[in-house]
Amino acid sequence: MACSSITQHAVLFVCLGNICRSPIAEGLFTHLIAQAGRTDEFMIDSAGTSGWHIGEPPDSDGQMAMRERGIDISRQRCRQLRARDFETFDLLIAMDNQNRRDLVAQAATAAAAQKVRLLMDYAPGAGAANVPDPWSCGPDAFAHVVTLIEAGCIGLLDSLPQTA
Repeated sequence: MACSSITQHAVLFVCLGNICRSPIAEGLFTHLIAQAGRTDEFMIDSAGTSGWHIGEPPDSDGQMAMRERGIDISRQRCRQLRARDFETFDLLIAMDNQNRRDLVAQAATAAAAQKVRLLMDYAPGAGAANVPDPWSCGPDAFAHVVTLIEAGCIGLLDSLPQTA
């Protein structure tokens, strides 16, 4: 019986409500890994630090911005971060510094806190330290956010070793 040599990377994207930025990141990263032929290496999800939008689809402006790139995120549903996410996922990727602080505060151990990263750290040339919250700011804000998130997701993917 042969053992699988595929190492899976488990990545959770996190924002405040899981209605704008983190669903976009989940959709973009899923698209990028599919283009790279690396889908089998990853488990991808998204969550919010708050529970305001549990069960709702992503914001309609976010869905539109993603459709313009040929990516459908309409089937995603918002969920709140769970304590077990720190065990399930190798990386918890925050969209901004406040989300990062909230994640670190919720981590039960120092090892769990070490899994928390800031998305824009993977895109140092993008000119932004945080992905701004586009909620209720209209289509132009979402288009800008998608561009930032894409840069971060490309950098994140490039940073993760490919399995044989």
